[in-house]
Amino acid sequence: MRVNRILLSSALVVVALVIQVSVLARLHLPGAVPDLLLLTVLGLAMVYGHVGGALVGFGAGLLADLAPPADHAAGRYALVLCVTGYFAGLIRPENGRLKSATGPMAVVVAAAVGSTLLYAGVGALVGDTAARHVGLTSLLISAALYDLLLAPFVVPGVMWLARRADNDPLTETGPAAKAGDISSGWLSSGTGLRIGGQRGGLGALKTKARSRSARGAGRIKGVKRL
Repeated sequence: MRVNRILLSSALVVVALVIQVSVLARLHLPGAVPDLLLLTVLGLAMVYGHVGGALVGFGAGLLADLAPPADHAAGRYALVLCVTGYFAGLIRPENGRLKSATGPMAVVVAAAVGSTLLYAGVGALVGDTAARHVGLTSLLISAALYDLLLAPFVVPGVMWLARRADNDPLTETGPAAKAGDISSGWLSSGTGLRIGGQRGGLGALKTKARSRSARGAGRIKGVKRL
């Protein structure tokens, strides 16, 4: 991975983990906890691809395994996010642009359900049966719902930052084009106000425009004769 990708991924993962542990985990919502770390990995994977998504997912999961108050075996969540990041990176479009939000939202729901199932499955293999006491069905529904509600505020921003760090031309042309449209709108509105405030200004401009068009037409005809 590039240096800028490593720096950006590390910063986003640390911020997401801090917010998840210090804020989201203390909300005591029914069912699962909104997984901000998972959404961050998904956003980076859909820009970096399956290899980068797997590496980011493994690093983020390992950091979550070691960060307090982790109460599970180290490497368990690293495996879950590594697999999730790999499969999420497979849907990365070739041109780098997503045509609609339906695909990413479907990926978020699938990742929330799949990561919960994989986490519970790995826990069953190592003897952790906490998911049985909480209820696996309620965990799946609440995890998908919370992540789906949080995704529009996280995934697009993470993807934009990742493309910006890679100097992706898609991110450079988009804001510039919008700025150009806005500036042209300001110019046209300002000109309209100034012309409307002058008496007879519109008629004078029309007369000048007609004379210029007539001269231009004569020149064009002369060129055509040659």
